Formats: sequence, structure tokens, C-alpha cells
Amino acid sequence: MSDHEKVTFSEKSQKNYVGYEYKEITADDSMASLLLDGYENFGWELNESMPESSARGRTDRMAKTVIRMRRDRKIVNKAELTRLQRNFEACVTEIQTLEKRKSSTATVYALILGIIGTAFMAGATFAVTAQPPYIVLCIILAVPGFLGWIMPYFLFKRIQRKEAEKITPLVEAKYDEIYEICEKGNKLLY
Repeated sequence: MSDHEKVTFSEKSQKNYVGYEYKEITADDSMASLLLDGYENFGWELNESMPESSARGRTDRMAKTVIRMRRDRKIVNKAELTRLQRNFEACVTEIQTLEKRKSSTATVYALILGIIGTAFMAGATFAVTAQPPYIVLCIILAVPGFLGWIMPYFLFKRIQRKEAEKITPLVEAKYDEIYEICEKGNKLLY
């Protein structure tokens, strides 16, 4: 054996086996970067990432990404990193819930107003088709009916803006909590 072959053989024998544990997450595209950055602080590394939206025909707004990660099974401080990771995941879930709440309350109120407007329009329709037609009653019922169809948009925007003002500080506090958790996890790694 030549010296070069001996060096190559000893380099190969130096490489140790590393056992990995794997994790797969399906995330909204808007949260994928946050999740990738966060999980790196708990010892996970990206294995592969694959968009799911094309496979299921979802719209861009609802696009999802499958994130596949791996981590060394014999990582130091694994129990503490796992605990911090669970706190991180809980915070991400709370942020997603708060973000949905911004528009869900406004949607409910707008739908209720729209349904009330539709009921008034139905009454106006029945009033005009009655024998004999009640034109005055039709006009009286049609005015709130049209308002009930027009106003939900403006009500939605107003309530959504108010909810956003209330919820934004809570979301920012959760992001701050996430950054603290990730910082603690990163310190445990290095």
C-alpha cells in the first residue's frame, strides 16, 4: 500500500456513524421561514423542503410547504431542547390562532348583517308580489335590505381594523417569546 492509500483509508475510518431522528412539518408558506429558523435553534437541520400546493391544487393564499428535517439522536441537552421546542411550537400555534382571529370576528358580523339585509329584501319581494302589491311596504323593507347588502363590506373592514389593533401587540409579544426561546435553545447547542 502506498502512503496515499493509507491516508485515504485512515480518513475513512475516522468518520463516525451518526444516527438521525427525523421530523416532517406541513406549514403555511407564510410561516415556513420562521419555522425553519426556529427549529435550527433546537438542533434540527433541513433535510428537504417540498411545496405541497401544486400537488393538491390549493390557491396561493392557502399554499403549504412540507418541511423535512433531521437531528442527531445523541445531541447534547436533548431533553431541554425538546421542552423548548414544544414551547416554540405552542407559540407558533398561538400566533396562527391570533392571526385568524383578526378576520374571523369581522366575517361573522358581516355575515349576520348580510343575512339580515337578505331577510329584509325577501320581505320586500313578498310585499311587491302580494295581491294587491304593497308598494310602500316594499320600499320600506327594501331600504334596509339594500343597506344590509352594502354595509357588510364596510363593517368587515372596520371590525378587522379594530381587531388588528387589539391583536397586533399580542402577536408581537408572542414573537418576542419565540425569539427568547430560540436564543435559549441556541445557547444549549453551542
